[in-house]
Amino acid sequence: MRFLFYTHSAVSDWNHGNAHFQRGIMRELAARGHEVVALEPTDGWSRSNLLAQQGPFAVERFRKDFPELMAVTYGPAFEHEAWLAGADIVIVHEWTEKDLVARIGQARAYCNFTLLFHDTHHRAVSATQAIAALQLDHYDGVLVFGEVLRESYLRAGWGKRVFTWHEAADDRLFKPCPEIDPVSDLVWIGNWGDDERSAEIAEFLIQPASALRLSGTVHGVRYPPDALTALADTGLRYEGWIANADVPKAFARHRVTMHIPRRPYRESLPGIPTIRMFEALACGIPLVSAPWSDVEGLFRAGTDFLFARNGAEMRGHLHDVLNDSQLAQALAASGLETILARHTCRHRADELFAILAACGNRDATEIKPATEAAA
Repeated sequence: MRFLFYTHSAVSDWNHGNAHFQRGIMRELAARGHEVVALEPTDGWSRSNLLAQQGPFAVERFRKDFPELMAVTYGPAFEHEAWLAGADIVIVHEWTEKDLVARIGQARAYCNFTLLFHDTHHRAVSATQAIAALQLDHYDGVLVFGEVLRESYLRAGWGKRVFTWHEAADDRLFKPCPEIDPVSDLVWIGNWGDDERSAEIAEFLIQPASALRLSGTVHGVRYPPDALTALADTGLRYEGWIANADVPKAFARHRVTMHIPRRPYRESLPGIPTIRMFEALACGIPLVSAPWSDVEGLFRAGTDFLFARNGAEMRGHLHDVLNDSQLAQALAASGLETILARHTCRHRADELFAILAACGNRDATEIKPATEAAA
């Protein structure tokens, strides 16, 4: 089948976590023999910032790390209808400009492809007018990355059918690296996120790391000067942007990591962790999480990872994991077990084909789940 993904960017993951899961799904589809193309705007915010800070090398890295992915840029004169006419499945991400969202929907009226809208953001609850303004009448279905978001769409009457489709780990990329020995205590990989988790980073990262005098590394972008000063005072190294393909080795060089969700997700979208949590557990590193509500039972709290309700608990859990090798090994093994059993891009690709079948795509009904075949 021929898949067309409208992305904000497949090439750039600069402050753009959506690229992680989209790349993983596209790689999984390509590995199954499907034709997959990602379309992204030439002047997209993430891509522009990546090129400005890292130069053309960053695009070369993408091509080297993900040779099976075909990414095509579009500008004002791009012939979208010609590309759409040759597609079997079109998936349009929420970051796509609203006029283009409508244009693609209009093309669906005279082209024979299945059209899905993909939402992985909190605007449906934090900026409802923006989502309400999208023209989704011609879309066959909506994919959302949590049940609470699905319920929001259903209440508002957005879209014909709405399906929960959680993010997951690309376990072809995110996996343990036993050949690498850990040399530092803590690694935190996450962007600053404006003011959506500045207080949380201070409480759950900076203060515990300082109190425990931990060695380690922080990766991410858009950290303001006062945050960099606070990190330097802890003794943690700030190393800026990291290509997502390098993350597994970064995890392997450290003994523990943490998950700090942004406040809008924690407060308004229970049940939705960040993509980093899936990726970390897939790499077999012990993880301690700041508060979020796992109302959908994605993981086994206390077994796959440890929950910290406040900074003091984070400090205690980090101390325990770093000083109890049996605890650390048990957490790492359990977290990896849950990922491999439920949360890989193979699982999500199987779910996608079931969704496509539910939307009336006859070709999808004939495809056997890969996870079922592997079992």
